[in-house]
Amino acid sequence: MKKIYFENFNLQLFADITANMTKTTTDLMSPTMKEFYDTTLLENAKEEMVWNQFGKEQTVTHGNSVEWRKFKTFSPAVTPLEEGVAPAGSSLGMENVTATLSQHGDFVSVSDVLEYEAYDDVIFGAAEEMGTAGGETEDLLTRNAVLTGTGVSYCPLSNGTVPASRAQLDGTSRLTPEMVNKAATYLKKMKAPKINGYYVAIIHPSVAEDLRNSDEWKEFHKYNSVQQIFKGEIGELHGVKFIESNTAKVYAQDSGAVYATVFFGKDAWGKVALEGAGMEMIIKDKSEIGGPLEQFSTIGYKFMHGAKILYEERVIRVESNSSYNDDAN
Repeated sequence: MKKIYFENFNLQLFADITANMTKTTTDLMSPTMKEFYDTTLLENAKEEMVWNQFGKEQTVTHGNSVEWRKFKTFSPAVTPLEEGVAPAGSSLGMENVTATLSQHGDFVSVSDVLEYEAYDDVIFGAAEEMGTAGGETEDLLTRNAVLTGTGVSYCPLSNGTVPASRAQLDGTSRLTPEMVNKAATYLKKMKAPKINGYYVAIIHPSVAEDLRNSDEWKEFHKYNSVQQIFKGEIGELHGVKFIESNTAKVYAQDSGAVYATVFFGKDAWGKVALEGAGMEMIIKDKSEIGGPLEQFSTIGYKFMHGAKILYEERVIRVESNSSYNDDAN
């Protein structure tokens, strides 16, 4: 999409243009201005997306569901071939995974008084903020789908006990380099393919700080130049790239906050393509929606969302406490 920028854009110009146009949802503004605000929305939405930068994309074509297809894996052909005898061969298997779409959106009203008196371009500012909110909303929905995975491991307590459930964490459990290595080993054993040569983990800042304070992390980054390839990446360890995000799940427990660090490989989950899901900016002028006295305009967004785990064996959730438990929200 071509990026178009306006300097010193004012609402009177917007009003002059729209005054001569049919007031409908799609004809509210010129195509150039519509593209400008849609671009503003999408760029700000994408900036907020951590979970949505991964996963197998699928475009919505029709209906209220989305479908991904995945091939079954083949067993190694370790038996030697017999001369002149064709082997039995394997059967090509394919599975369909579907998710039901849900629609989400929000809007804000802008009064005519605010439009007249505002120093800054109110519509542009609202478009930026709505894009940020839309991106965060979609990312959290994808995260929630990923958290339905059944693969989970709990970090040992300070006394060495390995908890069997989240309820057994007593506030002393920490994500250590050893647990990172175990999570990476699990993905290797499950033959989870890597993403650009690495596994990835999305980690909460409180847990990331504990991990960065470990001697093993410090030594690795002291002698290795780490190239950042993912948005939000803070470093790597044991072949895992770590992405820090406040959207990492925090569970409230009596003993303190429990943080979920999610380790995964390529195409562990599927998600609807952003543009394919139709995220769009909707602006309605006060002459269209502002009531009998045309007192307000509205700026909002809406989109369809769908996400689902495709390969359970390619994602594992490692739960722990943190030294920052008291600061958890």
